[in-house]
Amino acid sequence: MSSYRSVWKTAQGWLAVMFLTTIVGCSTAEKPADTATSAPSAPPSVKKIPPGQQFSGFLKNYEQLKPNEKLGGNALTYAGTEARKNLRSYFAIVVDPIEVYVATDTDASKVDEDARATLTNYFHHALLEAVSDAFPPVDKPGPLTLRLRAALVGVDVGGQVAAADAPADAQPLKQAMNIGKVQVEMELVDSMTGERIAAMVDRSNLGAGAEVGAKEFSRVEKFAAARDAFDEWASRIREFLDSAHELTGADADRADKSYQPYQ
Repeated sequence: MSSYRSVWKTAQGWLAVMFLTTIVGCSTAEKPADTATSAPSAPPSVKKIPPGQQFSGFLKNYEQLKPNEKLGGNALTYAGTEARKNLRSYFAIVVDPIEVYVATDTDASKVDEDARATLTNYFHHALLEAVSDAFPPVDKPGPLTLRLRAALVGVDVGGQVAAADAPADAQPLKQAMNIGKVQVEMELVDSMTGERIAAMVDRSNLGAGAEVGAKEFSRVEKFAAARDAFDEWASRIREFLDSAHELTGADADRADKSYQPYQ
């Protein structure tokens, strides 16, 4: 069992509260402009939050998102009224490459490829680990296949990594990446139609100390806060999938006689 599952075991049911008790807006699904037909085949480049904007623009539409007071108002959530019904019909999932948006006043050129890949590879792996025994991950969109899109928004460049900050075998980065003020924007859509099923913007401020300074940062104690943050974000998606697959009565009987995503 991976480390994040033990760390966040006490969070069982939290995502269910986040998404499924905050049903807002109309139930009409939307089709995001750039997510309808295929998953990106190459890692996206680093982008920048537009000046004066609260959000990155990654989700294209934020109007349906509302503060979830059960979480102190730090998270904005949306779940379509058919979310539970829709999720029960899916059999696989595509997890898109993670996008990165640096803070408006950050010099994006200082985020080299090693730094970008370090952030996105870990988070992408954490997401795959979180959902893989619920929905088998696949590389391409298809019928009855979900698509998970996610972006790290507000990444900043930290200072140079001191020799004592990370052992040589952890491959220190040239400059640390600060995720203390990062917000995560995520959504689940139908991989063929782009129909939005659920979305979340997590605006929790991690504060000082949430930095990534090495390629193998997950095993360096100095960067534990960053590791745990990535693991928590991944676990919230899994909690939503778990809650959405809780079947009772006739639904459970039909599931027992046919396909069950959890073994």
